[in-house]
Amino acid sequence: MSAWRIRLARAGDAEHLPEIERAAAVLFANDPDCAGLDFDDTLSVAEHRTLIAKGRCLVAQAGDRVVGFLAAQPFARELHIREMDVHPDFQGQGIGTILLRAALIDAENAGFRAVTLTTFRDLAWNGPFYARIGFVEIEDLPAHPRLAAEIADEIAGGLPADRRIAMIRFLG
Repeated sequence: MSAWRIRLARAGDAEHLPEIERAAAVLFANDPDCAGLDFDDTLSVAEHRTLIAKGRCLVAQAGDRVVGFLAAQPFARELHIREMDVHPDFQGQGIGTILLRAALIDAENAGFRAVTLTTFRDLAWNGPFYARIGFVEIEDLPAHPRLAAEIADEIAGGLPADRRIAMIRFLG
């Protein structure tokens, strides 16, 4: 097992994050519903820098190498996880769990009332993973217009409508 640590992301980390996102996307390669997706369509370095500047992004670092990240964006009293990925060489070591738990602690300490995300309902490292950490599926999506719009955009981009969900974890 490799030694790694979690820390707040810095602007210079942004250049490494799209590569990690692309590498992690290999998990979707054998999913027929994802066959038409462009796995090179990641958050850009500039988008990552903007999110990092808001102070709610974390990275996992092993030695001098950034090996995972959680990019989050505040929306009023909710923190939304835009993307979370761990490089395949470092998966299975609990990095994603620690990134997520650290983000939840930070969000609660900062006064957010909830953390939200969108994900696949059925993939073990998506919906079921988040459910084990206390996230629940939002059943009444129209009552959450920001998340409903995000799901609609994902579906328009080619993700399967019947498998995409929004989830929330209330804090406090």
